[in-house]
Amino acid sequence: MTSKTKEKDAVAPAPADKNGFSLICNEKLLDIYFTMLRCRMLAERTRILAMERNLTCDASAAIGHEATAVGAVIDRLPEDTLVSSPGDLAPCFIHGLPLEALFRGFFHPVAPEFEMVARLKIATDAAVANKLNKSSGIAFVVSAEELASSGPLLEALSFAGLNSLPMIFVSRKTMPPEPPVVESPTKKNGIDLKTEACAFPAIAVDGSDAVAVYRVAHEAIAHARMGHGPTLIECLTDGSNPADPILNMEKYLIRKGLFTEELKTEVIGGFSRELDAALEAASACPSSNPSTRLASC
Repeated sequence: MTSKTKEKDAVAPAPADKNGFSLICNEKLLDIYFTMLRCRMLAERTRILAMERNLTCDASAAIGHEATAVGAVIDRLPEDTLVSSPGDLAPCFIHGLPLEALFRGFFHPVAPEFEMVARLKIATDAAVANKLNKSSGIAFVVSAEELASSGPLLEALSFAGLNSLPMIFVSRKTMPPEPPVVESPTKKNGIDLKTEACAFPAIAVDGSDAVAVYRVAHEAIAHARMGHGPTLIECLTDGSNPADPILNMEKYLIRKGLFTEELKTEVIGGFSRELDAALEAASACPSSNPSTRLASC
């Protein structure tokens, strides 16, 4: 698996009908970008809503991490299971949970927020069932913290590795100033990073580069679906100079001749109307059990 793309170094724009050496079709690249835009808008709207209702959740934590959320799970299938950190709505939105259901918990809280331990159990149980039933489904765990440094998360990593479960673990890790250079692990001459408690690939990738995250996740998903066990994807962020993943993606699309401001404005306008409608519906309609749906979207 490659861990870091070099597309940022390219300077010559490619025609719109060419894919260059990205090995990712133009339609998928645009899908990644538009989904990142929507996730940013969702996070910003949620932040405002949380402030208005004096909620304690950090709804702004997902802003700036769209490359991680979108690149990692955009290729999920309906039969897959996905759990994310409490308050992080982007992965569940990408997985297909309707906007109204995402917002409903802000207006009609009827159950306590699922803790990460419970969410990990949902993902692990689903992965065990998929393996026993020889299903193609896999379980995604998307966490806002470094997975290898948290007790319950590390236990889940270890259990998945020991039982070769079809799981993808995705975590964010902020690097200190002047971080060391991360090598690109390959099967021939790279270094596959390992967690201390389990022996399966842990791939470090630039968390501000959606194309790089997507490439790693794409191979990790195929790896899991073929029955080869889990993968940990660590999305690294430069703590001293964090990059905006959406701007990075726009620059990449400009070099490929795929980006226009008109198209961006159209997507923003359309999704803004969707957010308005979902918020109005969520505030008026009672919720059945939003926390349960958020925990196992």
